[in-house]
Amino acid sequence: MRYLLSIPFLAVIVVAFNILGLAGLMMDAESLYFDAVLPSGAEFYLKVGDLFVVAGLIALFFEILKAARLGAGTIVDHMLSTATFIVALVEFLLVPFCGTATFFFLMIMALIDVVAGFSVSILSARRDYSVSHNDGGGL
Repeated sequence: MRYLLSIPFLAVIVVAFNILGLAGLMMDAESLYFDAVLPSGAEFYLKVGDLFVVAGLIALFFEILKAARLGAGTIVDHMLSTATFIVALVEFLLVPFCGTATFFFLMIMALIDVVAGFSVSILSARRDYSVSHNDGGGL
């Protein structure tokens, strides 16, 4: 179960995007998913791609929470988050259905996950690290 929690939530979102893309359903990413008229009279609408961005933001929130904990799985978390970003970057550059603004935002969220994960871990480790001064002059 511990290793299952090491899987980045953003990786799940990227995999879902890829599954829909390979199935040919991401061509409908700009299709309307939900629309409503607000009390102000403005029209509010969500597209399928917008739902992926919202899911990515929620996943990024949980990834940052995971980065705040220190433990044996932290290194694995960082490695998998870095791998998720690298795969997303390569797909953005080379896979036609991933060359969208939606996938670009998912890729940027993966980058933020990597940078924030390392930053939070370093700051947490620095706070927990203490040096004792030995007054005896020995080793």
